[in-house]
Amino acid sequence: MIKILIAEDMAMLRRALVEILSLEADFEVVAEVESGDEIVPKAIALQPDVAVLDIGLPGMDGISAAAALSTVLPDCRILMLTGLGNPSTLRRALATRATGFLRKDADPAQLMGAIRAVASGETAIDPQLAIAALQDVTQPLAPRELEVLRLAAAGEGTAAIARRLFLSPGTVRNYLNSAVVKLGARNRMDAVRIARESGWI
Repeated sequence: MIKILIAEDMAMLRRALVEILSLEADFEVVAEVESGDEIVPKAIALQPDVAVLDIGLPGMDGISAAAALSTVLPDCRILMLTGLGNPSTLRRALATRATGFLRKDADPAQLMGAIRAVASGETAIDPQLAIAALQDVTQPLAPRELEVLRLAAAGEGTAAIARRLFLSPGTVRNYLNSAVVKLGARNRMDAVRIARESGWI
């Protein structure tokens, strides 16, 4: 029996993952959490064989949680899930000793196969992502856009960023809007998420 911990902040997707995986005779979902901060304590208590972690978790992000988990429970295998298949994100995930990496839109059969593979000590990475990771990825933001986005990611408001960087609030908003457009994001928070998953901030 493969004991599984699932970390996903979107309740509907988390419940769907639990339901799908619970149908498999050799799987037992022992925990489901919605925040990265919950992963290590739950894993220590329940000793899962595989942790299926969303990269974009609130609190501690999935990659940071994976790094912490691999330190305290090195026998727990890690499979990362992401909505974005950025090559730099894959490289960051692999640096945490994660042995699996899939997009969230992967076929359920592919996910189940990946869980079984990482549980047995193998690597399971989407082939297209693996190829893309070998290519150079350029970060599209100008230095000032990146700096403003990094401060926004740290919870700074427009006025605080403006004071810190000696800019006007309007200029800060312009940099943030430009970052949103360049990253193809829906809004400022989505731009922060994309930049974090890509390893740029």
